[in-house]
Amino acid sequence: MPVLVLAAWLIGLALSRMGGTAPDVVFTTITGKQAASHAWRGKPAIVTFWATDCPSCMLEIPHLIDLYRRFHPQGLEIMAVAMAYDPPSHVVAMTRDRQLPYDVALDLNSAHALAFGNVQFTPTTFLISPEGKIAEKSVGVFDYSAWQSRIAAMLNKG
Repeated sequence: MPVLVLAAWLIGLALSRMGGTAPDVVFTTITGKQAASHAWRGKPAIVTFWATDCPSCMLEIPHLIDLYRRFHPQGLEIMAVAMAYDPPSHVVAMTRDRQLPYDVALDLNSAHALAFGNVQFTPTTFLISPEGKIAEKSVGVFDYSAWQSRIAAMLNKG
């Protein structure tokens, strides 16, 4: 029975943010740049919560890099948010070693994780529509081909 309760709670948590408005937050990237989520209005965005010790997160990185390279020239924004428990030096090193082309932010006090519905698991990835709504949420590795199609459709609406 406890497993069913946990499963129901996780499903409820996942669905609680679907279709809702994405939180208005300001990220500070590891390079010191300020990035406000409201500045992304009018274009799709991905916010992914990850950790350097997360194998599934490492599996997503090539997909995120591909999406960024393919769609950023058309407006897609990506923000990778390192979990509070991840040592900043590890995040900086991983960003450099993997040559991540998109922005990476630290979430030192878990404020961003809380704003996005108390994110606990990595990877947790959100696709935000140009209207600022949460269009998709994935806990675990996201469906690359489905998200690629969804992003392309969002960019072709305009």
